[in-house]
Amino acid sequence: MKRILFIIPPFLYLIAFANIFKVQKAVWLDLDTSKVRVTYLGTAGWEIADDRTVILVDPYLSRIRRGDSATSNSQTHDSSRDSRRIFNDADYAESDTAVINQHIKKADYILIQHSHRDHIMDVPYIALKTGATVIGTESTANIMIAYGIPENKIITVKGGEDYDFETFSLKVIPSLHSPLDEKRHFDSRIIPKDVKAPLRLSDFVEGGSLNFLIRFNKHEIFTSGSMNYIENELRGLHPDVAIVGAAPSRHEIYNYAGRLMRVLNYPAIVLPTHWDNFSVPYDSSQDDRLQQLESFKQEITKASPKTKVIIPKYFKSVILN
Repeated sequence: MKRILFIIPPFLYLIAFANIFKVQKAVWLDLDTSKVRVTYLGTAGWEIADDRTVILVDPYLSRIRRGDSATSNSQTHDSSRDSRRIFNDADYAESDTAVINQHIKKADYILIQHSHRDHIMDVPYIALKTGATVIGTESTANIMIAYGIPENKIITVKGGEDYDFETFSLKVIPSLHSPLDEKRHFDSRIIPKDVKAPLRLSDFVEGGSLNFLIRFNKHEIFTSGSMNYIENELRGLHPDVAIVGAAPSRHEIYNYAGRLMRVLNYPAIVLPTHWDNFSVPYDSSQDDRLQQLESFKQEITKASPKTKVIIPKYFKSVILN
């Protein structure tokens, strides 16, 4: 019996190897995109997404240049090199659509924690661009209606709701705004139903504050829009990720980090938010604000030694395993 020896040409090995590599690469991509990605947009803004659903929280990307002391408070910002228009409270809000278009490609839901302009000003443009459903307070809803967002794309909440959206669920939690003006900040105003667009910067009042608990895949993500909370409203939560307000006004709150870590049952990961100078462009130095974050990191670590504090970088995703 003769044996027939088949000689496989080398190029076939290369083709086979290439096909295997493609399969492996596809698997790696599938694994990566199926995981939840948490991405910092600056200010109090975040993108929380997997391969099916994109959730934005307080997406404010315009970072308009203010005519007050907001920019000059930064020790590292050279205002002489900032040629952008200066906005004052009486000016109409204008979103930086070029920056938004560069970074926001898709959104299914937009969650708004309160209605100050550095949280909501860009939302009408993003909602119209993406067709996203906006979830927020009565003030948020009235702003959206004024800018022509369809009512079937608006869900109005006040805190206490716990909704299932198929790919994720959302617990809406009553909250408090940061203690500004030496604890004298109080604002009971809401955005009225008859408000007309465009709004001036001074028109964006707080309109009530919210926290969110986003249950996404196997993760529970707590979000904060400012440097305050209602401790009793957070009892029973067990987030593995907490997005926590980290600006200096937190020092006006008693045992801010200790109480928060304890009531949240010591989350595995903390991401600081609302810590940067949001009146300067993204490529400006934030060195002074990053230095201030060191004390925040120490406070969290002291309160919860096993918690990992991750300092986010703009538009760089933290992948949740």
